[in-house]
Amino acid sequence: MAISRRGLLAAGAGTAAGLALSGTARAATTGSVGFRLDAVTLDGGEQVVSVTLDTARLAPHSVSTGTFSVHATATSPIADPGGYDLDRPVTAARVDHRGNIVLDLGYAEGQVGGGTLGYLGSRGRNVRLDLDYTITQNAPLPTRNGPVTIPAFVQGRLANPEVDAFSHHISRSGLKYRLFSPPRRGRRPLIVWLHGGGEGASLPDGYYDNETTLRANRGALGFATPQAQQIFGGAYVVAPQSTSYWMADGDRFAPLIREIIAEVCARRAVDPDRIYVAGCSNGGYMSLKMTAVYRSLFAASVPVCGVVAGDPPLIPDAELAAIGTPTWLIASRDDDTVDPGANSVHAHELIPRSLLTLYDQVVWNGHRFPGHWSWIYLARNDPAVHGTHIWQWMARRR
Repeated sequence: MAISRRGLLAAGAGTAAGLALSGTARAATTGSVGFRLDAVTLDGGEQVVSVTLDTARLAPHSVSTGTFSVHATATSPIADPGGYDLDRPVTAARVDHRGNIVLDLGYAEGQVGGGTLGYLGSRGRNVRLDLDYTITQNAPLPTRNGPVTIPAFVQGRLANPEVDAFSHHISRSGLKYRLFSPPRRGRRPLIVWLHGGGEGASLPDGYYDNETTLRANRGALGFATPQAQQIFGGAYVVAPQSTSYWMADGDRFAPLIREIIAEVCARRAVDPDRIYVAGCSNGGYMSLKMTAVYRSLFAASVPVCGVVAGDPPLIPDAELAAIGTPTWLIASRDDDTVDPGANSVHAHELIPRSLLTLYDQVVWNGHRFPGHWSWIYLARNDPAVHGTHIWQWMARRR
């Protein structure tokens, strides 16, 4: 007899105590057990990779992949579909050093069933899905006090240590942002990450989460990794979230982003000579816009697959030619969303002394991504010129 309780439902009596053991022996029934969803942000978006059951008080001494089953239901918080309803395969099971049971779940780049976000095509937005996980106990749990069955499981929080390291903030003008603060004392550089079009708010739906900027890709997270932090000597990383698209009104958003930078500088020990801006797609445009408007604010700029072309141009040639900030552009030749020739290559030809890395395609760890996703390379410090990689190049700029 299987024991199944959906996350967030109250614990209750039932058939749990009737799960058969050998002969006439019965497993003891314990109280409800909470569990946490453990997630990581992959290059293609955040996925739940394991669940951790709060079983330390039960003192389990072993667990197998067949002891528990996991089912996931995900629904969109706004109108469009985009969720899923499926079993998550348990690929490994173990008892950690605290006595909690960890069930590793199958996941991979491009796998929909583990994702925490849904892309709503009609809005052009990623939104955080409402996740409802069900844990089913299929066999008694061996513990120090004998076999145990669990009558109910209560779903807890979604935990992603990299995302959770960024604090939540809102500017005086109402623009939300997330901030990573390094542990080191003294004045440190500030890296401004400007997200792509899919990570903004959907205000007509009342959706403004301050979450998808960190969960949809590793753009901001890359700069908060130990590797990047070592190269920059400890750096603040700020990730504002647009209320729409940066490209919708760059002239209005530029001073709002500037306000956030000023707030962070006023509240944290930021070195004003080491403020860097980087962004992808919509944010690639906005990083160029910021250096066109604020010509002496940034030590370096890294626009990735950014947009400058249009009718009229989003950033006129004269403004590109007047940018004095050291600039390193990144794009992929197979980008079928933003034409690299008319945008990144064109900007490179006009911005004085700018650098350009143009990939043939976007491949990482053997997985081929859409050509538009060239920000993956920046998040991994891959672009290099004459042996100098891009994070090191940024860190040396003043």
